[in-house]
Amino acid sequence: MGFERFGRVSFISQTKTEPFVDYLEKEGLYATQCSTCGQTYFPPRADCASCISSDINWLKVDEQGSLISFTRSYFAPTGFEEDVPYLLAVADFNKIKVFGRFKTGLQEDDLYAGMKVKVKPLTLPNGQISYEFVPA
Repeated sequence: MGFERFGRVSFISQTKTEPFVDYLEKEGLYATQCSTCGQTYFPPRADCASCISSDINWLKVDEQGSLISFTRSYFAPTGFEEDVPYLLAVADFNKIKVFGRFKTGLQEDDLYAGMKVKVKPLTLPNGQISYEFVPA
């Protein structure tokens, strides 16, 4: 099993970063880091955009981060039409920026820039794997 198990709608079944899904399900959120120049990527990348190296290692993202910004989305891409509205956010996990959704049921009044958040792996009703932000 590979990347086809990630997200609500998975458009590809194979990628050089497919271990991301296994890590997410068993150990938590991972980014990739170039062994040559040290550049870090989230979402994970198989090749470094900075130095063009393919020597990439997996790097566990810190357990707790800080909320940078959030918004309520009233429009949904394919596969998410039933979910609107929902909260999208960007959080900083020790200089690794992570984009994702907040746990269903939270209100905008519950959120503020700088609040501590965690990433929680999420198994969707169809068995697919994703993640969501939750307050720490």
